[in-house]
Amino acid sequence: MPFEIDNDGFAAAVGRIDSPNCDARPAGSAVELLVIHNISLPPGEFGGSSIVDLFTNKLDAATHPYYREIAGLKVSAHFLIRRDGVVIQFVSTEQRAWHAGVSSWRGRSGCNDFSIGIELEGADDCAFETAQYAALAELTRALCARYAIADVVGHSDIAPGRKTDPGPCFDWARFRQLTGD
Repeated sequence: MPFEIDNDGFAAAVGRIDSPNCDARPAGSAVELLVIHNISLPPGEFGGSSIVDLFTNKLDAATHPYYREIAGLKVSAHFLIRRDGVVIQFVSTEQRAWHAGVSSWRGRSGCNDFSIGIELEGADDCAFETAQYAALAELTRALCARYAIADVVGHSDIAPGRKTDPGPCFDWARFRQLTGD
């Protein structure tokens, strides 16, 4: 089923888990940018509830040594695409999710203000799944139909030297072919 973004900023036919880690976009901030990320928790491991727990402030720092390093982070993304292509939405696209951190694009700082963040369950050093590319392309088309998206970039493009995702294993050519760009 094709995704469609409604007037409230939610995608039809997508699982929804609300994250408290969001707020209103500044007045006059139009969505112009899609930012692709990767995430795995613990690093390099897939599945489980840890990403959801992180985005909903329920990550138990005692369950893995790495979690002690990120305990207390207040982060989110608009969407997560699991390895099997299942999409979960955490934040309305009308709101500002806290995914980009210190960032800039085309001379504008604070990319959270005017972007939508899409997390792919993955890591810099492993290939993404066919189902993820298909879901990402479909979601991208829906977002571009709803918003005047000027560009799709990686987190590394807006936070160079600080972030590396979606990483060298993300196939930009494959993604652009699937989206028709």
